[in-house]
Amino acid sequence: MAVGTDSKRTSFLDAYFKITERGSTVSREVRGGIVTFFAMSYIVVLNPLILGSFSADDASAKVDVLGNILPINQVAAVTALVAGFMSIVFGVVANYPFAIAAGLGINSLLAVTIAPQVTWPEAMGLVVIDGIIIVVLALTGFRTAVFNAIPAELKAAIAAGIGAFIAMIGLVDAGFVRRIPDAAGTTVPVGLGIDGSIASWPTFVFVVGVLLMGVLVARKVRGGLLIGIVVTTILSMIIEAVTDVGPSLGTNPKGWNLSTPEAPDSFFGIPDLSLVGNVDLFGAFTRIGVIAATLLVFTLVLANFFDAMGTMTGLGKEADLADKNGTLPGIGKALVVEGTGAIVGGGASASSNTVFVESASGIAEGARTGLANVVTGVLFLLAMFLTPLYEVVPIEAAAPALVVVGALMIGQVRDIDFSVFAVALPAFLTIMVMPFTYSIANGIGVGFITWVVLHAASGKIRTIHPLMWIVAGLFALYFSVDPITELLT
Repeated sequence: MAVGTDSKRTSFLDAYFKITERGSTVSREVRGGIVTFFAMSYIVVLNPLILGSFSADDASAKVDVLGNILPINQVAAVTALVAGFMSIVFGVVANYPFAIAAGLGINSLLAVTIAPQVTWPEAMGLVVIDGIIIVVLALTGFRTAVFNAIPAELKAAIAAGIGAFIAMIGLVDAGFVRRIPDAAGTTVPVGLGIDGSIASWPTFVFVVGVLLMGVLVARKVRGGLLIGIVVTTILSMIIEAVTDVGPSLGTNPKGWNLSTPEAPDSFFGIPDLSLVGNVDLFGAFTRIGVIAATLLVFTLVLANFFDAMGTMTGLGKEADLADKNGTLPGIGKALVVEGTGAIVGGGASASSNTVFVESASGIAEGARTGLANVVTGVLFLLAMFLTPLYEVVPIEAAAPALVVVGALMIGQVRDIDFSVFAVALPAFLTIMVMPFTYSIANGIGVGFITWVVLHAASGKIRTIHPLMWIVAGLFALYFSVDPITELLT
């Protein structure tokens, strides 16, 4: 009887998520979901560090216009809550293995630019409005139309650029690539490790992880990335126990970047969800004026709109779920659910939630359906209660997976005809700008503008889709938003 029940459950999952149809298995989906969680679980540690503060008296506290802060423990709880909820919803409704969490970039914009002008509830209110606008654009079909209007070569460049971007994230997070201080007396902005050497145990763990995962993937070992993360985590714990490296905390360059791989004192904690619903939807328009608040919303919308679109383009191509033009079936539904992430994230004070590029790690493990997302989402919900346990995995143990996946995704350049310069330059700039500006949206914007200008100047104006003109113009405004704001205010 139990066997029959299990068989029915498997059959239901297979039919609902189209697992066999997409060439996957339940075990691959589960494994992919686990890998994706470990590759992006750092957001539950990083998002609170970006948005939250321990005390308003700290020199580095992120205070709003009234001097208030978001407590770090509360931000961590809502970050895990929203990531878990939205990942599950996206998996069930959109049926893609694209996990969702608080987007990097938007949270920094909130902490550095928006919150100092308004209160935290008002800042999150702007995020909710941003999400509502994005959902409306998706429901009307405009977002899907823009997605389909992107030339196939630019879609390939977006996918390759995302590969370069996530590899850059892994290299920087692990300390393999570091910013050289201005005081060093050199014009070189970044370097390898410390003074040209890996120089630290955490970075050594990263190097071992890259080589180990590279070998496992090259040999087509099932679960290679997951095995690599587990092995490097164990190695990290042994090294920390022997050497007592300690955390970085901005003062110890040889320390662990986010989580220190130590056995936790406890395995359970009750999450504080007090920030849920702490939102003021229209207060910012009264506090700083309609024009200034509208420009902030415009910035949020454009960044969210194309960051998610670019990520889904890259992930869809990498998972072989897109057609020959790079179009994902059912993309309209997926874009509506993704836009809802901004509404839910803002409503919980976790910042806008969007599709995470680190989902490529799970895709590399074989994930092809929304079942992987459900697994990732459940793990995020558990993370609310098991914070001490998941913090054992240092970013240096997960970052190698990003580099390996970046190497897989950069292969999309094979679909770009670099012999045609009107194609080559926009594609090249798209690929390069993403990692060097730490923004998928920036790369897309530069690519769009360059594509339109070069094709128009080359006598190919009729080949440019009208929506490409509109989007290129919007990006021109986006890149000029600061001087426009100063002029209008």
